Amino acid sequence: MAVSTVTVGFDDLVHGRFQWRETLRQAWFIVSVTAIPGILMAIPFGVIVSAQVGNLVYQLGANSLIGAAGGTGVIKQGAPVATGLLLGGAGAAAIAADLGARTIREEVDAMRVMGVDPISRLVVPRVVATLIVAPLLNILIVAVGIVAGYVVAVSFLGVAPGSYWMSFGAFTSDVDVWVSLIKSWVFGFLVVVIACQRGLEARGGPRGVADGVNAAVVLSVVATMVANTAITQVVAMFFPMRIG
Repeated sequence: MAVSTVTVGFDDLVHGRFQWRETLRQAWFIVSVTAIPGILMAIPFGVIVSAQVGNLVYQLGANSLIGAAGGTGVIKQGAPVATGLLLGGAGAAAIAADLGARTIREEVDAMRVMGVDPISRLVVPRVVATLIVAPLLNILIVAVGIVAGYVVAVSFLGVAPGSYWMSFGAFTSDVDVWVSLIKSWVFGFLVVVIACQRGLEARGGPRGVADGVNAAVVLSVVATMVANTAITQVVAMFFPMRIG
C-alpha cells in the first residue's frame, strides 16, 4: 500500500491528475477531528512534565532547569507521540470507517470496473492530507505544551521567567525541532497507510467495517510507539544532547 501510494501519487502529480480539492477537503476534516483534542492533550502533558520535573529539580536546587526539561520533553517526545496517537485514534478511525463503508457497498469494486484506480482517487488524497496536517498539529501541541509548562513553572514552582526561557534555549536546538517534525511525518504516514489498508480490506458487512476500524487504531498506536523508539535511538546516537 505504501509503495503503491507513493508511486501513484507521484505519477498523478507529474501528469496533472492529482486530486487537490479532495486533498484539501480531507485535510480540513482531519484538522477538525484532531485540533481540539490536540490542545486538550497538550495542556495536561505540559503541566505534568513541569510539575514532576519541578518536584525533582527543586530537591536538587536546580529550578532553572525546569524549562530545559519541560521544553525538550515536549518537543522531542510528547508532541510527535501525541500527534501520532491523535491521528491514529481520530484520523485513522474516520478514514478506515469511510473506506470500509465504501468497500462493503461495493463502491471500490465499481470504481475498478470503470477504470478508476482506488489508490489514486481515495488513498493518495488522504495520505497527502495527513502529511500536511501532521506537522501543523505537532507545532500546535508543542506551542500549547510549552506555554502550559511555563505557566505552571512560573506560577506554582517559583521559577523566574528569564531562567525558564534561558535553560530552554540552552538545551533545545534546531535539530530537536526538525526531528520532532520528521517524527510527525513518519507517524502520520504510517497511520494513514494502515487506516487505508484496513479500510479497503473490510469484508463481511458492518461487522467487517468495525473490525477494520479497531485494527487500524490498534496497529496505528503500536506502529507509532515502535517507530518512535527506533527514531529516538538513532537520533540519540548521531545527535547527542548538547548545551548551548
